[in-house]
Amino acid sequence: MDDAAVPTTRAERGTRDDRSVGVRRMPRWYVTLFTSDAMERFGFYGLQAILVLYASAPAERGGLGLAMADAAALFGAWIGLMFMLSLAGGWVGDRWLGNRTALLAGCAVNVVGYLLLSIPAGWTAAAALPMLAIGGAVYKPNHQAMINMMFGGSRSREAGISLMYVASQVSALLAPLIAGYLGERVSWHLAFLAIALVLLATTVQLRVTSAQFHGVGATAIRPLDAPERRTLIRRLALLCPAIVVVLAGLAIAGLLSAVVAIGLIGLLSVVTPIICYVRLRADPALESDDRRRLTFFLFVYLGSALFWMIVAHAASLLNLFARDHVDLEVLGFVMPASWLQAATPLFILLLAPVIASALPRWGGRHNVGTKFSVGLLLVGAGFLVMSVATSLVSADGTKISPWWMVLVYLTHACGEVIIAAVTISAAADVLPAGFLGRTLGMLWLFAGLGGGIGSGVVRLSTVMPEPLYYSLLGSAAILCGVAFWLGRRALTRGLS
Repeated sequence: MDDAAVPTTRAERGTRDDRSVGVRRMPRWYVTLFTSDAMERFGFYGLQAILVLYASAPAERGGLGLAMADAAALFGAWIGLMFMLSLAGGWVGDRWLGNRTALLAGCAVNVVGYLLLSIPAGWTAAAALPMLAIGGAVYKPNHQAMINMMFGGSRSREAGISLMYVASQVSALLAPLIAGYLGERVSWHLAFLAIALVLLATTVQLRVTSAQFHGVGATAIRPLDAPERRTLIRRLALLCPAIVVVLAGLAIAGLLSAVVAIGLIGLLSVVTPIICYVRLRADPALESDDRRRLTFFLFVYLGSALFWMIVAHAASLLNLFARDHVDLEVLGFVMPASWLQAATPLFILLLAPVIASALPRWGGRHNVGTKFSVGLLLVGAGFLVMSVATSLVSADGTKISPWWMVLVYLTHACGEVIIAAVTISAAADVLPAGFLGRTLGMLWLFAGLGGGIGSGVVRLSTVMPEPLYYSLLGSAAILCGVAFWLGRRALTRGLS
């Protein structure tokens, strides 16, 4: 977003001099957004580390008592729902509440969601998880919007965003260690309460520091006009009762269960990206060259969906495998299974600078297809390693070395750095500047597509040998990576 899109009066923007970011000097508003994002990500990664373990734990140990396949599917459905709602979450900030107000609202919803999870009753989890999906979907896109608006056209924007990405990886590293220990060794509900307190501190911080933003994001930049408000109210008046009727019908028929809910969310996460993509491509403001580029970029969207579907296994099936089949004893201390979730962010922190320096030199003119190929080949190879690891599990209960899992997470980390960078960068050149938000928003939707499909795919692990399951998924990623390599020149021509 350029400076013209940002309020320009002194009262609204504060002083331009405080928009530079450096290690020794950071403006107060940046410190607020930096710390709030780190704490919000602590909640997200903490939940990611223990959700499947909590859901599959027996009820007498404070868990939900779900079957392993249902628990793994639950995670895929939850993350798919959050990604799917992120486009709407950005709309809430842009057109209704204002980005900063929406940021605060997303945090507050998350606090309520984690507090509900801290109550030892099964029904609270059913209410909490949709709330956490909504809270995350509202928070994240509006936080990104606030960063861009506060920086304006400042040269420090790229450095500031990069520094904040590092903060999120530090949270991803610490959250499994803290929440995982509390959940697995003390109480699941205490772990959720600890996360709720962190998010409550975030909410309070955003509220008391509002003056630092000088009015930026307090109201919608392009608020709904009267006809749009009436249309929105009319659609909500139709949609909300329809949802209530469907849920009531399922309850009366005795079909309202975690499995049905996961299936419905999975279906929505598949249908929604298709509808939104078709509508975006049909936009009358697009020219024929724009539609051609968007058509070719569909391959990137679908490849990223496959990538995120595979990576999401780290918090579901791989987490359960670590709990049941990995020797977690290190120097006489048996570490919680969720601690292995810290491996990926640790590798990202260590390797991201190296990969970032090498990435611009990869692929030459056909960089999108080449880099996407490398990312998919990496995660595919990781799942082939996982196939070997599962084949080593013996019937007598002998456990395997954790280094197998560490190797898998290393491939995930390298692939994530490459895929995330190439998709976001390539999306900026697909459509005209006025469509950038929607082009990037589609990345969220297709990530949700991966989560939704994954919530169904994980059930295959119960009807086929695990080595075969992982080898099939790994082979699919590798074949897709090879296809990107072979089609790299055609993709370059299509996106030009």
